[in-house]
Amino acid sequence: MSAFYRARDGGIDLFVRLTPKSGTDRVDAIQESADGRSHLAVRVRAAPEKGAANTALERVIAECLKIPRSTVTVVAGHTARLKTVRIEADPAAISTKLDTFAAAED
Repeated sequence: MSAFYRARDGGIDLFVRLTPKSGTDRVDAIQESADGRSHLAVRVRAAPEKGAANTALERVIAECLKIPRSTVTVVAGHTARLKTVRIEADPAAISTKLDTFAAAED
């Protein structure tokens, strides 16, 4: 399984598969697509209209990682299910939180 995030200068790029119009807002699990790429599966109640689902995704990620909402931004895949979310924070600290989350999956 490939990594579902990548460290970069000043933060992390997190790879996400978003499911909008769900019954709840939640982070589901780390999943692997048919091409071998890994991503974090996230569900949000918001509909994919006028950026509402992307905004909800940013909020859910921030809450999950206990970081300020302003540090989380969708940077790629704005109209697609597969997205790249940039987290502007200490890469080591965020990596530790993400690795702990991934370990809970095992």
